[in-house]
Amino acid sequence: MENHLGLLRIRIIRGINLAIRDLRSSDLYVVVRMGKQKLKTRVVKKNVNPEWNEDLTLGVAQPILPIKLQVYDKDTFSRDDKMGDAEIDIKPFIDAVRMTRYKNIPNGVIISRIMPNRQNCYSEESCIVYENGKVVQNAFLRLRNVERGEIQLQLQWIHIPGSKNL
Repeated sequence: MENHLGLLRIRIIRGINLAIRDLRSSDLYVVVRMGKQKLKTRVVKKNVNPEWNEDLTLGVAQPILPIKLQVYDKDTFSRDDKMGDAEIDIKPFIDAVRMTRYKNIPNGVIISRIMPNRQNCYSEESCIVYENGKVVQNAFLRLRNVERGEIQLQLQWIHIPGSKNL
């Protein structure tokens, strides 16, 4: 942990209008990658609007590495189907964390706004906010390489006492 700047908690909240890969539905899970780290959610069966509400935590050593999400349909007798992917550039989030260090910021202040564009996966404006002493970002991500679907998630920074400063 001495090489980490801090921890990034990613709450995978839900999937919205995801594609169907089985007969009438899909058995879905999300894989989150950053650098060599890989985490995944549990499988939600037979639901194209799954609710995971699952927290995954990554150690951040290099704030330039993007977070990559891949949605899969779990199959029993064949390879799991890819259901789309998304990517988040965490640099704006890390910059917001840096701005809040050693400052007395009121609760609920919007530190930064990220607008959707052709270069990112955001499907709507995403705000990075200072809430209850923590930097938090809520986001809706449009999945790529699939006909439809979005993932709702939340990022939260966790400071590690004794870690390298940002």
